[in-house]
Amino acid sequence: MYDHVSLKVKDGGRSRKFFERALAPLGYKVLDEHEGGAGFGAEDKSALWIAQGQPHAPAVHVAFAAPSRAGVDAFHAAALGAGGRDNGRPGIRESYGPDYYAAFVLDPDGNNIEAVCQKAEGSKKGR
Repeated sequence: MYDHVSLKVKDGGRSRKFFERALAPLGYKVLDEHEGGAGFGAEDKSALWIAQGQPHAPAVHVAFAAPSRAGVDAFHAAALGAGGRDNGRPGIRESYGPDYYAAFVLDPDGNNIEAVCQKAEGSKKGR
């Protein structure tokens, strides 16, 4: 398992605002700050770092686990409200699995940011 992911972004302030709003429904918040960037995480452990610089090319794909399908829906709405671009509305992705419920949004630098819940609908078990 990974410890954290780091993304280079064109505008640290803009990306910080985007990720703050987009990841809030998943329980993530800013845990650390530095000039031109920030660390986001839940439970006092940073999982995503952004730093101002030359964005990665090609863009990257980062998927965050959501606690529920409603969390995926809330992530998608929050990310769009924060200026993200839709890259896949919330729904089942049967090609990934029968319970793979996900949504995809492009961040300000074109990275594909996903929230996914792999629990069966109504289940309290799963990933």
